[in-house]
Amino acid sequence: MSLLMLLIGVVIGFFVGILPGLGGAVTLALLIPVTYGMDPVPAFSLLLGMYVVCAIAGDFTSILFGIPGEPTSAAMVLDGYPMNKKGQAGRALGASLSSSAVGAIFGALVLMALIPVMRPLMLGISAPELFAAGLLGLTFIAALSAGSIHKGVIMAAVGVLIALVGIDPNLGIPRYTFDNLHLWEGIGIVPVVVGLLGGAEVLQTMLEKGSGPKQTAPPHLGGIMVGVKDSFRNWWLMLRTSAIGAGLGILPGLGGSVSQFVAYGHAKQTSKHPEEFGNGSIEGVIAAGSTTAAKDGGALVPTIAFGIPGSASMAVLLGAFLILGLNPGPEMLTEQLDVTLSLVWIIVLSTLVAVVLGALLIRPLAKLTSVSGKLLVPFLIAMLTIGAFSYKNAVEDIWVMLAFLAIGVVAARFKWPRIPLLLGLVLGELLERYFMVSYALFEWDWLSRPGVVLVEVAIGAMILLTAIRVARKKRAARKVGQLTGGLV
Repeated sequence: MSLLMLLIGVVIGFFVGILPGLGGAVTLALLIPVTYGMDPVPAFSLLLGMYVVCAIAGDFTSILFGIPGEPTSAAMVLDGYPMNKKGQAGRALGASLSSSAVGAIFGALVLMALIPVMRPLMLGISAPELFAAGLLGLTFIAALSAGSIHKGVIMAAVGVLIALVGIDPNLGIPRYTFDNLHLWEGIGIVPVVVGLLGGAEVLQTMLEKGSGPKQTAPPHLGGIMVGVKDSFRNWWLMLRTSAIGAGLGILPGLGGSVSQFVAYGHAKQTSKHPEEFGNGSIEGVIAAGSTTAAKDGGALVPTIAFGIPGSASMAVLLGAFLILGLNPGPEMLTEQLDVTLSLVWIIVLSTLVAVVLGALLIRPLAKLTSVSGKLLVPFLIAMLTIGAFSYKNAVEDIWVMLAFLAIGVVAARFKWPRIPLLLGLVLGELLERYFMVSYALFEWDWLSRPGVVLVEVAIGAMILLTAIRVARKKRAARKVGQLTGGLV
């Protein structure tokens, strides 16, 4: 029964992941009633199997159409879609699947390894450490700014300002809502991601001559194994970015979007060819893919150990724990240890099944890239609209999507980076909340907490390394200019 439920969950998750906007959290909520009366292991085989695969499948539409199937697949668009336009769709999908498999297994092993040490680990993490981790994420703006750091900082600031829309968490009054009740809950990440990344790509292809997505080369469907080999050729990068995904997944509230952008920024900073990122870098695809599933194993750690959801989806999954009569905490590490360990195997098995299913469907899905744009663009617009609407079943989210679609097109035309805006939006609310809680509890003493000091050192080192790299590039460009001038 458990294996049957896992297979059903994998199939559901695969197709939900391909459709933008619906998302794993929503589908988890829809599936929970189905699990009434089930034993815990078959129930979680269905729920967790669907959720893990949903995140992996979200990378498919990111690569094929430039539309993130999941908010956590946004970073995959940056290099996956350019690879597709170069005719390397199969290679990108092969790298995505194989790195996701490695990341999922890594995340599951992290969950299993941390079972004996969960309690002291979680007790050392509070609001100051979470604020410092969010601040660390913002330092990757330089790496995500496509060579224009000042533009990246401005876009990130705009993202933070947009995150302030809604009810003030401290005063409880509307802020920047302009008397619109829909904005009281803030601006959702799904319509923003769908419009800013996916919608902008679709509209740009419509504006191009021929009004449809065209590739500079025909789809190379035979490059699947090339992508797999690329992943294992970059095994050290896969392990590092998997560790980032699992580590940030453990921190409650940061979410998968943050971990993927942080891992992507790290990959770009440590790459020997950072200029390829954003133009079809296989390293960018591997970094985003390995983080996709690794974060899920990490997010389960606080959920199981303390009943503290590591993400919105884990909050829904926590409801399933309670419905099935399980109490997160010491009981999950003693009396229900068999259920906890079964979650590890569910993550591993569902990922392996998803890789096989994805490999079988890569060719027919990749052939969609050769369909005439006149036929494909209306379908993509319909997907965007459904994705935005299904987030809260609100028409207003469609208008939000259209607004950010326009912003995305303008930013792309004038070469302003879009990802820092998205990162600022994701981190803005978290940074405000954790800063206010930190100050309320410790005033300014929280700055000297060991965990915060450690992150402060990491931030300082990252800023210093970025400054050194920029200075080296300028020096190298100056030398080339002098040499060229001398030759002339």
